[in-house]
Amino acid sequence: MGKKIKKETEPPPKDVFDPLTIESKKAATVVLMLNSPEEEILAKACEAIYRFALKGEENKATLLELGAVEPLTKLLTHEDKIVRRNATMIFGILSSNNDVKKLLRELDVMNSVIALLAPEEEVVIHEFASLCLANMSAEYTSKVQIFEHGGLEPLVRLLSSPDPDVKKNSIECIYNLVQDFQCRATFQELNAIPSILELLKSEYPVIQSLALKTLGVITNDKESRAMLRDNQGMDQLIKILETKELNDLHTEVLSVVANCLEDMDTMVLIQQTGGLKKLLAFAENSTIPDIQKNAAKAITKAAYNPENRKLFHEQELEKCLVALLGSESDGTKIAASQAISAMCENSGSKEFFNHQGIPQLIQLLKSDNEEVTEAAALALANLTTCNPANANAAAEADGIDPLINILSSKRDGAIANAATVLTNMAMQEALRVNIQNCDVMRALVSPLRSANAVVQSKAALTIAATACDVEARTELRNSGGLEPLTELLRSKNDEVRRHASWAVMVCASDELMATELCRFGALDILEEVNLSVSRKNKFSEAAYNKLLNNHLPLKYSQTGYLSSSNIISDGFYDYGRINPGTKLLPLKDLCLQEPSDLRAVILVNSKSSDVSPPPSTEDKSSDLGYGRSISSSSSLRRASKDKASAGFGSPTEEKSEPSSGRNTALSKSATKERGSRKVRGKKEEEKVKEEEEFTTVAKCTEEGSPEKEWFPPSDPDFCVYVYEVTKSVLPITNIKEEIEALAEYVAEKMGGKIPKEKLQDFSWELHISELKFQLKSNVVPIGQIKKGIFYHRALLFKALADKIGIGCSLVRGEYGRAWNEVKLMNESQKGVTGGLPPPEVYIVDLMFQPGRLIKLRSREADLYRFL
Repeated sequence: MGKKIKKETEPPPKDVFDPLTIESKKAATVVLMLNSPEEEILAKACEAIYRFALKGEENKATLLELGAVEPLTKLLTHEDKIVRRNATMIFGILSSNNDVKKLLRELDVMNSVIALLAPEEEVVIHEFASLCLANMSAEYTSKVQIFEHGGLEPLVRLLSSPDPDVKKNSIECIYNLVQDFQCRATFQELNAIPSILELLKSEYPVIQSLALKTLGVITNDKESRAMLRDNQGMDQLIKILETKELNDLHTEVLSVVANCLEDMDTMVLIQQTGGLKKLLAFAENSTIPDIQKNAAKAITKAAYNPENRKLFHEQELEKCLVALLGSESDGTKIAASQAISAMCENSGSKEFFNHQGIPQLIQLLKSDNEEVTEAAALALANLTTCNPANANAAAEADGIDPLINILSSKRDGAIANAATVLTNMAMQEALRVNIQNCDVMRALVSPLRSANAVVQSKAALTIAATACDVEARTELRNSGGLEPLTELLRSKNDEVRRHASWAVMVCASDELMATELCRFGALDILEEVNLSVSRKNKFSEAAYNKLLNNHLPLKYSQTGYLSSSNIISDGFYDYGRINPGTKLLPLKDLCLQEPSDLRAVILVNSKSSDVSPPPSTEDKSSDLGYGRSISSSSSLRRASKDKASAGFGSPTEEKSEPSSGRNTALSKSATKERGSRKVRGKKEEEKVKEEEEFTTVAKCTEEGSPEKEWFPPSDPDFCVYVYEVTKSVLPITNIKEEIEALAEYVAEKMGGKIPKEKLQDFSWELHISELKFQLKSNVVPIGQIKKGIFYHRALLFKALADKIGIGCSLVRGEYGRAWNEVKLMNESQKGVTGGLPPPEVYIVDLMFQPGRLIKLRSREADLYRFL
């Protein structure tokens, strides 16, 4: 045998690297390993990074700074399952960091993450990939990316995963996605509702809660509600409500039920299966405030449907809501009040709350929580609208004071609702008086100044409803409410402008208020509004006319027309024609001006500017002048209306006056005139009473003022005229003869009859100039004019006719012409029964043949009116 030789070991190939085991203590070193081509190193590096990231937010930020995110994204699509799984786990953790989410959006990794939801991937990958998507879906941009890359379908599929974490992450991501309408539409196509309903049976509350929240979003759409109903979802929801152990889910369940009850078919189904009774009993008997609140919210949503309200009424829902008003929770009180507001559309419910509910709502108005007061006021506003019985019930429950207190609230909704209730109450006179006695006008001034259009509108409407009496209007004026009310006429909001116009129209019911409103510019604003087709309204036009009718000097200057219902009172002055938009100076300012070449301002005034005691009876001329001046025109009209007559009827105030208007004076017959003067007498007495009360208030407020109170110049001659026509013309029973007699009287006082051919020789201009010089003023009292032409005589005729109750209109023409129009029945129709023809209009001749009545539109009438 030969000798054994020892076999030598072959050395390893030169190009093979000897294995190296290292231990790294720095995250940066491990991050560098993410670029290794070896699967084992990648897997171990990912595992180490995962454990590091789990320890806290600071570590996630460190990994981001070290640049770990970008190489990790490449590993999501690695061929090795372990590497892919570990990289996915890291992103499940890292994606909760906002900066990481932002970088992932920029790197556009959504497609890679969604691919990891494929069925062939293992459950751990599903868990962390869905977690990553759930974290990312909290941002809108990421939601869009997930949807566009088709992420919804695999997420819906994973709802049936055996792993609870996968289910939880998937439903959370879906919940975020379905906030968007497009996602909800796609979600319906995927028929995902059965899978979500299955999650309600989960033993994990978080999964059940997310499933209910998702249902709460998707059931906002009608199609989803139908799918839920078809899959017996309502039964499952009611069962959860019946299970006390699941009370932590009841709030979310009620949100879903609220949506479903909006659907009539669902409502019928739940009623037929007894679910509606269970729901109401549940709402009333639950001891958890949040659950009661959400039950009431569910009822509120459903009650917006008329058929639902009918079903609720049949189930006696009202009792449940009244019980909820007594809850200790403010949230429940608010929800119950809102439900009552919705149920008010049902007349039966409205009637029920008249007996129960209104007193409780009044108590809620006193709550310290302004949200509660707002909700209670809304319920009362709906209950009292078009329902006098409920308005009475609210007043009887002492609701007026708390409602007025709410007008100073900081919540616009509460103020608007309280104002609405007060407006509804004020429709009844007895309640309106009670409201006025509670200083409501002062309380409404602040809402008028609000920046909220709804508050402005409701406050103006309340003023329109409550300012029907002179005392209320005086209170509003003294409280400084007229100026902000006038400013609302400029509003760009149609409703605010309409209600403000309405309120101005009501407030302008007496001359002093109308003058004050004009001082604040109401007439100018309304004129501008009425020139706009889009801004004007019926109320703005009516308010404009009402202001003019109670500011007759301005009306006559602007329109050149006063109707028979426009009664000239003391202090009226004719400034002459002015263009629309031009301001008419007050009489006081005109009186203080030096005389000039301008046309004389003609003043009508039967009151004395003296405040001295009445003159003695020995001075008869003084008694005739100043004594008569102290009496108001109403005393003369009372004398007029007390006359016995067999006539047809005298002119009375018309209810409305055409804007174009000439045909506004009512007619009189030749024999039967006096009876109907009583119609106007009452209104005139009320007007004079208001003026006297206003004067009293004005004097009281000015007491103690160093400035002496100003009075317009007295006119003793005009006082004599009034006295004489009262004695000589007023007793005449035939209206035609009365008009003729008054015309002759006026002509006599103004220079007598003037033949047409001598009209040019009638030197009235010199006479007026002399008066202006003597008075040292442009304002000339009409009684001092002894040489007057057309416009002087027509004004005097109108002023005296108004004093003794003769209805006539005053019309201004061109070139100093003016005339009076009266209406008389045709003599030939006397004694005829049945339908009478309309009265005929005549012009009263005061110049050429004083007392002559000329038919309107005749040749003679044209010669009188025009040059």
